[in-house]
Amino acid sequence: MRFLFVCLAGLIGLGSCQKNKITGRNQLILVSESEVNAMALQEYKTFLSTNPVVPKGTSADQQMVARVGQRIATAITSYYKTEGKSELLNGYQWEFNLVESKEVNAWCMPGGKVVVYTGILPVTQNEASLAVVMGHEIAHALALHGNERMSQGLAQQLGGAALSVALSSKPAETQQLFMAAYGIGSNVGVILPYSRKQELEADQYGLIFAALAGYDPREAEAFWQRMAKLGQGQKPPELLSTHPSDETRIQKVKVYAQDAMKYYKSGTQQAK
Repeated sequence: MRFLFVCLAGLIGLGSCQKNKITGRNQLILVSESEVNAMALQEYKTFLSTNPVVPKGTSADQQMVARVGQRIATAITSYYKTEGKSELLNGYQWEFNLVESKEVNAWCMPGGKVVVYTGILPVTQNEASLAVVMGHEIAHALALHGNERMSQGLAQQLGGAALSVALSSKPAETQQLFMAAYGIGSNVGVILPYSRKQELEADQYGLIFAALAGYDPREAEAFWQRMAKLGQGQKPPELLSTHPSDETRIQKVKVYAQDAMKYYKSGTQQAK
C-alpha cells in the first residue's frame, strides 16, 4: 500500500509510474536513465579511486570475477538482441572489479559497473555460485531497482525534487541517497532497503542470466543456505542486511533455478 501511495503521488505531481520492460511491473521512475548513468559513472570512479581495487590480471580471483562478469554480459547482450530488446542495454559499458574488503557484498551500478568484494568469495566457493551473485546484482540494475529506490527516496526525503535540483541544493544528502539506492556502503537497509518484491525479481532474473552464461542455476540453493548461516550472527552480511535469508526465500530460489534450467547448457556455450 505504501508503494501504491508513492506511485500515485508520482502520477499526480512528481513523475510517472512506468512498466518495466523486463519484469512487467509498474515502477515509480522520477530520474532518467541518462541522469542515473552520469551520476553512476562519477560515483563509480570515486569509489575505485578510494578503495583497494585488485589490479587486473594479478590474481586468480580477479580473473574469475572478470571472466564470470564478461560471460554474463555477453549472454545478456546476445539474448536481448535475439529478443529485440537491445535498447535495454543502451549506455551499458560493462566493467568488473574485485575490491579487497572483508564485507560480504557485491553490487552493480547502472551502465554495468560491477564490484565484487573479496569477503564474499569464501561464501560463493565456486565460479557458478559467483555467477549467481553477479547475476543477482546485474538483475537489480537491469530491472531499474536502484532507480526505483532513488525515485522513492527523492519523493519521500527530498520532496520529489528533480535530480539536478537535489544535487545542487542538497548534494551530500543526494549522494547518500544514490549510494544507498545501489547497495554501496555500510548503511544499506537503514535508508532504502530493497523490497521483498525487488529481491525476488533479482533472484529470478539473475538466475536466468547466470544460466544463459552457462552456469548451473541450481548452485543458488547451496549458496543462499551458506549466506543464511552467516546471517545468524550479530551482524548479517550486506547482501542479507535488508532481506534476511530464510527458508521461504530458499524455496523460492529452488523454483526459480528449475525455471532457469531451460536457459542453461553446461560449459561455455550459451542457451538459445
